[in-house]
Amino acid sequence: MPYPLSIAIISKNEEANLRRCLASAVGLAEEIVIVDSGSTDGTAAVAAEFGARFAHQEWLGFSAQKNLCNSFCTQPWILALDCDEELSPELLASIRAFFDQGDAGRFDAAWMARRVWFLGRWIRHGDWYPDKKVRLFRRDKGRWEGHANSQVHERLVVDGPHTTLKGDLYHYSFTDMAHYLDKHVVYTDVFADHEKASGRGWSVVAVAFRPWWRFVRAYIFRRGFLDGFPGFWIAVATAFFTFMRYSRAYEAKVSRKARDQKVC
Repeated sequence: MPYPLSIAIISKNEEANLRRCLASAVGLAEEIVIVDSGSTDGTAAVAAEFGARFAHQEWLGFSAQKNLCNSFCTQPWILALDCDEELSPELLASIRAFFDQGDAGRFDAAWMARRVWFLGRWIRHGDWYPDKKVRLFRRDKGRWEGHANSQVHERLVVDGPHTTLKGDLYHYSFTDMAHYLDKHVVYTDVFADHEKASGRGWSVVAVAFRPWWRFVRAYIFRRGFLDGFPGFWIAVATAFFTFMRYSRAYEAKVSRKARDQKVC
């Protein structure tokens, strides 16, 4: 029997991912609610296969879009999933046990580890794992927060006691190296905007030392070396994009100086 649970998903052109996501949770929830921002592929047809409630909403930003999806849910509990995620069998069993064993009466939310598939293998170490996320929560206790124009870094805030579930939330976030690089170029833009808004300027210390620290932390202290070449690649890429993020403050400083000189 399904649990008093709504699965909440936002989507756009996710036909390739959505079926895998929904198939991993068949029979778990009383309802599936999907808010779509204008898919032109077969996303709606896949949603219909699984009996999902499917609503259209022009893009509002990640946090606002997800909060709207939550507002359409009717069950007391919500499981928030992204289309490129999948419940592992162990995590599915752990969610069932959460309700069967009475944890739903003691907690308001649950953490779960997220494991990324990259370069032909599951990444089990480094900065990418366990990557814990709160995804199971009481509908009246949780809310997504984040800047309205941000493309990343929305977070779920739940007021109440948390527990941690066993099992992993599988994440197919990057199809290949090029996909990773494209996404992180966007992340550097978001970071630059955030630093500008906070009033923080360029720091040679941050540019010189943070990338090295991120590599050492990911590859040595968090044992990224155990993931073979993909672990090494991830640590190097993380260090490089850390360098890029903090370099953008210098770029902004130079541009601002040039603009001021032009005005004078």
